[in-house]
Amino acid sequence: MRERVDLIVADITTLRVDAIVNAANSSLLGGAGVDGAIHAAAGPELLAECRTLGGCPTGEAKVSRGYNLPAKHVIHTVGPIWRGGGSNEDELLAACYRNSLTVAVDNDVETIAFSAISTGVFGFPKERAAEIAVREVARFLAAGSMLRKVTFVCFSERDFDIYQLVLGRDPG
Repeated sequence: MRERVDLIVADITTLRVDAIVNAANSSLLGGAGVDGAIHAAAGPELLAECRTLGGCPTGEAKVSRGYNLPAKHVIHTVGPIWRGGGSNEDELLAACYRNSLTVAVDNDVETIAFSAISTGVFGFPKERAAEIAVREVARFLAAGSMLRKVTFVCFSERDFDIYQLVLGRDPG
């Protein structure tokens, strides 16, 4: 798995990949953090297309064009709000990664970049979220996916350190 996974600190809106994954809210109409940055960088056409998508339930994923982004596609997924761990948050977050990867393959994506879903204003514990992200990507790649490269994009050095620690424990 390691040869197909990258870990970087970067602005996800600047990456030249087939798809970036947006940690969206259920309306898909923009918001704070990564969601707001992606909408701002992509331009108003992204918002116009998202209005036609009918929102997105937690754990699911939908795709749009990238418009003014270097990425061809934006895959929007809605992560769970952290409520202490007793509201199926782990499974919902895992579904975000599985469904985003499935949407990617369905749209002939070979290179994809993920932000840390649900770890900002949604409050998901960062190490726990990184463990779920790495596990789901490893499982997907091990199942024979056509994806060439999955990049975990960290907002800060602290987030990078968390992912690096989790990736170091990963048997893939």
